Amino acid sequence: MMKRTLAVGLLSAAAMLAPGVALAEYPEKPVSFVVPWPPGDLEDVLTRMIAEEFQAAYGVPAAVINKPGGGGGPFPGAVEVANAPADGYTIGSFIIAVPVIGPNIGIPELSPNPFEPIGNFLTYPFVIAAGANAPYDDIDGLAAHAQNNDVALGHFGAPLIPTKVTFALAASKGFEYASDAAFDALDCNTLASGDVDVINTTLQLILPCLDQVKVLASVTGERISLTPDTPTVAELDPNLALSLWNGLFVHKDTPADAREKIVAVAEKVMTSDRAKKLSEETGALIYWQNAEAAAAQIAADIEAVGKVNAALE
Repeated sequence: MMKRTLAVGLLSAAAMLAPGVALAEYPEKPVSFVVPWPPGDLEDVLTRMIAEEFQAAYGVPAAVINKPGGGGGPFPGAVEVANAPADGYTIGSFIIAVPVIGPNIGIPELSPNPFEPIGNFLTYPFVIAAGANAPYDDIDGLAAHAQNNDVALGHFGAPLIPTKVTFALAASKGFEYASDAAFDALDCNTLASGDVDVINTTLQLILPCLDQVKVLASVTGERISLTPDTPTVAELDPNLALSLWNGLFVHKDTPADAREKIVAVAEKVMTSDRAKKLSEETGALIYWQNAEAAAAQIAADIEAVGKVNAALE
């Protein structure tokens, strides 16, 4: 009986390897897209669009899992993806901080960087803005005003890339903010209340009062379509060429066929009319940047972060 069982097992194994016998193709079970932020922001909306299209294209359940953990760490969502099997069934939808900062802040699962990008798709429309009654119209005017006046800055958190860039730009222009504070929300009411003089926020949060604010600069790779006359920070200081982007990441050992199928869906979503409309409504830059270009972007950003940190020392 034992010999017969062994023979059957060997024959079964041989059959699986024989020409013409197909192994299970990816995907054959539910897929998770992990977003390290609460629901509702742009990266969450776009990742949900990817998950919906993935489910429609391949006929398996696909869902977004939100694992908030802060823009400066500890990135529990990224840790979950790092600990998951490298099979393409757990995909990270990460901001710049995960691959650029994550490996350097003492998180064992992220050091060395376990991920590879399969493509970037979003640049948040971060801006530096002041109220309409501010006695300056641009960053140089703000710098001149700050020489003899206290200027308070509102931001979403000191460790965040846009906040660091905002501080570094001030240093580059020869001034410091007299005070700064982190806010849960930075919108029209923040400026109208007089709590701060300048805010570092996303453009969509001040769209309702865009005619009542002055957008001094954008922390983006290119100018925002809704504020075409506003320069980017990189135009004002090329050493500060950083922006807050989001992309899809998988473990380095993830098979190529899984990557290709994820890319096919994501690229289709980002070039859709639905994504174009979202870009027009929010000022977000929505696109598809392939894996090779995304890897080059990360390398350039690591160098730029070093320059920003040096400017803040």
